[in-house]
Amino acid sequence: MDTKRIKEAMEYRRLIDTLLDERQYADTVLQGGYIINVITREIYVGDIAIKGERILMAGNAADLIGPHTTTVNVQGKFVSPGFIDSHMHFESAMLTVTEFSKLSIPTGTTTLVADPHEIGNVLGVPGMQAMIDEAKTLPNRVLYTVPCLTPDVPGLETAGAEINSKDMEKLLNDPYVQGIGEIQGFSNVMPVYRHASPLIDDLIASVVYAKSIGKTVEGNAPGLFGKELAAHIIGGGTHVSCHETTTKEETVEKLRYGVSVFIREGSSQRNMSECIRAITEEGVDSRRAILVSDDMVPEDLLKLGHMNDIVRRTIAAGIDPVEAIQMVTINPATHFGFTDVGMLAPGKRADIAVISNLEAMTIDQVYLGGIKAAEKGELVLDIPSYTYPDSVKHSVKRAPVTIDDLRIKTTGAQAKVRVMEVVPDQNLTGGSEVSVKVTNGVIEPDPASDILPLLVVERHGRSGKIGKTFIRGMKLKEGAIAESVAHDTHNIIVTGTNYEDMVTAVNRVIAMNGGICMIKEGKVVGDLPLRIGGLMTDELTGKEMSDHIAKLHRLAEEELGCTLHVPFMHLSFLSLVTSPKWKITDYGLIDAENFKVLPTIL
Repeated sequence: MDTKRIKEAMEYRRLIDTLLDERQYADTVLQGGYIINVITREIYVGDIAIKGERILMAGNAADLIGPHTTTVNVQGKFVSPGFIDSHMHFESAMLTVTEFSKLSIPTGTTTLVADPHEIGNVLGVPGMQAMIDEAKTLPNRVLYTVPCLTPDVPGLETAGAEINSKDMEKLLNDPYVQGIGEIQGFSNVMPVYRHASPLIDDLIASVVYAKSIGKTVEGNAPGLFGKELAAHIIGGGTHVSCHETTTKEETVEKLRYGVSVFIREGSSQRNMSECIRAITEEGVDSRRAILVSDDMVPEDLLKLGHMNDIVRRTIAAGIDPVEAIQMVTINPATHFGFTDVGMLAPGKRADIAVISNLEAMTIDQVYLGGIKAAEKGELVLDIPSYTYPDSVKHSVKRAPVTIDDLRIKTTGAQAKVRVMEVVPDQNLTGGSEVSVKVTNGVIEPDPASDILPLLVVERHGRSGKIGKTFIRGMKLKEGAIAESVAHDTHNIIVTGTNYEDMVTAVNRVIAMNGGICMIKEGKVVGDLPLRIGGLMTDELTGKEMSDHIAKLHRLAEEELGCTLHVPFMHLSFLSLVTSPKWKITDYGLIDAENFKVLPTIL
């Protein structure tokens, strides 16, 4: 028996002694609150008695109050299990795990299950290990679901590192690794089966190994139904989730198939109001419905909240408050097989959220393992900042580009081109064909029609490629935006109203060793260095990052005329080649539904 299990046995004995020995008492008792029982979907008055890190009992705890017991009056307030975010990416917030946690804990989130495939695509196993090492320093629970494949579409995009089944033994045996993350490499089921069948064999090898050691596997099944959905579920080992569900019909079928539907409601991708209709309109059982954030910007975390805000919106959409709370507590705990969190019951870890207003989801206090961590929206637990090793801060391996490198060229006075189209608040894209003007052999941007060049510049020092197409819907009137955050292989993505500002923006990102940059008339309007893999920073606190991103959003609108909600996040998803319809990588314009490169110029 390992040390952890021996410690657990000793804790259980101590809890039994405290309950049955009249001379022993609880350390803390939360008195007289409305207990939210997510097991029976009830609310009733009672106490929560805590000993060490665990709950002694939920009910009448008067006999457990001794001379040294700390009592907390929570009358009139609701006592809930701490919230679980079952699918999120720290890289999308551009914050370290520590700084994200500092913003998240006061909102009632006590467990984070993160997918580090962003940094995995850039730096491989060492990059993910650096993030796992950080989690081991924190008081909240942070677990990882790691990728079993990078890049997701080999031969159509260039990543900084390859990950496959050979890496699973090392990764999955880390106690901070929950299992395999979203299996995007098998999202486009039929194209993968027809054109990249060996990927399925490697996927199954990873999945079977994960299951053999008791680890979980997360799915990724946008728009899949029938046979393709069934194949995806089986490919994931039969027990999978999907956070890419966007319609009521998808939600119903996936729930019927036993998929845990991770209903996403983040900063730029909001699917809850549509997916929840499966429950409110069709009466489908919600036990496998789980609320997740996926991608959140620090500004939203600070101003709106985290899982509490998503629960609030779900209640407003017509779900009973206790049922909504089940979707961030017992439902995810059941999906992952967590036996010590997700409910208020004897022996469970005392991760607790005290709520002063149920429908508004106002968090009054948060406890982590029985210790008060936050009160009235403020962190009261000291969590030191974390600095990453220098080895993960030099990931941009591209020489500066020239304006001629970026220009999209053709002959004649007019050209017919393919144009990607932004779908606001989704990572899906549309596509169309338009006629554009050609001047001196170069296709010019057309800001008046909102048709702009969109390029991906490989930055890992491997292919040297530059993919080129056009985009409509970025709502940019002046200047250019470039960033090294571009899902999932995170090359440099750039768009703009003129090539001069675009080349300046790209070279600024290269010079910063990753980050976000806005240029107007050759000058920097605003930028943000992201030196950790070109994705995150340890140079700003969560509050500082929130303020900085808010400033960049304001400057994007005021200086560049960009009115698109969270434009940097929308831009970053235009290269997500596992999501329909068209995307762009360093290989060019990609038909994501048929796994092929499309010529931009027709």
